[in-house]
Amino acid sequence: MKTIFAVLLNGIAQVEYDRNRPLPDYQAAYLDKMDKKMDAGILIDNTTIEHPDLNQRAQFVAANLHAAMKSNDEEMTAALCTWLANRLPDLQQLRFEEDDDRVSIDLVFDETYEKQTAVSFNKLN
Repeated sequence: MKTIFAVLLNGIAQVEYDRNRPLPDYQAAYLDKMDKKMDAGILIDNTTIEHPDLNQRAQFVAANLHAAMKSNDEEMTAALCTWLANRLPDLQQLRFEEDDDRVSIDLVFDETYEKQTAVSFNKLN
């Protein structure tokens, strides 16, 4: 299993989370707190889900991650990435595609993330 979990926005990596880094106790406790809050129910697409399963929780966390990234909330972005990487150990990528005012969310389990590399181009004369 690859240890890197990546979050991409319109095909460009925004966050690369390394699962090999140890999770401090306080962060693990925060993830447990997130789970307890979701135990009380979540709201997805204006529908309240009283007993969300893992997939519904992942969609909820992913949607909140997108909002955190768009508002430059680095702490929340880190917490939500950590939740996804730890609760879904087989998740390789989270892909957001923005199209005007719509956002699609794709949880990718079967395609390993390969680090992106910047490519330089020479000017044409």
